[in-house]
Amino acid sequence: KMAVCTVIGFPNGYNTTAVKVFETKDAIANGADEIDMVINIGDLKDKEYDKVEDEIRQLKEACGDHILKVIIETCLLTDEEKIKMCELVTRAGADFIKTSTGKESPAATPEAAYVMCQAIKEYFLETGRKVGFKPAGGINSVRDALVYYTIVKELLGEEWLTNELFRLDTSRMATFLLSDIVGSETKFF
Repeated sequence: KMAVCTVIGFPNGYNTTAVKVFETKDAIANGADEIDMVINIGDLKDKEYDKVEDEIRQLKEACGDHILKVIIETCLLTDEEKIKMCELVTRAGADFIKTSTGKESPAATPEAAYVMCQAIKEYFLETGRKVGFKPAGGINSVRDALVYYTIVKELLGEEWLTNELFRLDTSRMATFLLSDIVGSETKFF
């Protein structure tokens, strides 16, 4: 079965927590298997960390056993804010942290991935809790994908190289891989 995923609070995350909880419950009631929530970056920038963490926790509670991925829009954040978000996501019980909605540029970057994976590793070593990593946006080649694969492998280890803990957000990857194998542009979709 292919998982059904929807985004809550897209694209800016400015909906109230109550609206996001309602959207989450409604999406799951209508067949969603996974929820991608967009954080309220204004709250993060205002250092309203308890509010950000509480919102993630409430959405995870609304998700129940379903997967919750938290989109943090890394291009708008400092390295310190990226690290803080990894901490909040881990403590709040979310399953993944995701770099971007793909609406802002640059979306995923190796530099952001490195900072985030290092923070994920540190929180795992402190808490024993594994949180997945999902780079999203701007992954435009097999080489790009291999860069993120290598960062995850080197920082988090091979146990993270499963779809339960590492996913690439690129709808064109099958086409990229097939084209590289065939040696000419080949459309998968």
